[in-house]
Amino acid sequence: MSYKNLEIWGLSRELVIEFHKITLKDLPKFEMYEEGSQIRRSINSVKSNIVEGYGRRKYINDYIHFLHYSHASNDETIDHLENLIETESLKDKEKYLNLHAKLTLLGKKLNLFIQSIQRRAKGD
Repeated sequence: MSYKNLEIWGLSRELVIEFHKITLKDLPKFEMYEEGSQIRRSINSVKSNIVEGYGRRKYINDYIHFLHYSHASNDETIDHLENLIETESLKDKEKYLNLHAKLTLLGKKLNLFIQSIQRRAKGD
């Protein structure tokens, strides 16, 4: 098995691609280097921490630690997305709602995945 088989990795990968395109096409030029850059880094961190944690899955506490980082980066991405809509840098409300829903779903799935790893570590 590979981290690429994880549903959370697949969803985070889709979001990385979506945010990359949106921040380069749909935002004002000045936001590409401000909030756009921040949101690209935070969503990339979600995916990267899943991968790094998976690589350390033999060390269960490290694995959980990186998954928590991934979850925190997902929350950060939501915050950046909300900043973009509130400042009207992102004007497409439908796109905002779609992305927000996907990030919320990913956060829930990350949380459930963390809980399952923790249960497995306890032998439940």
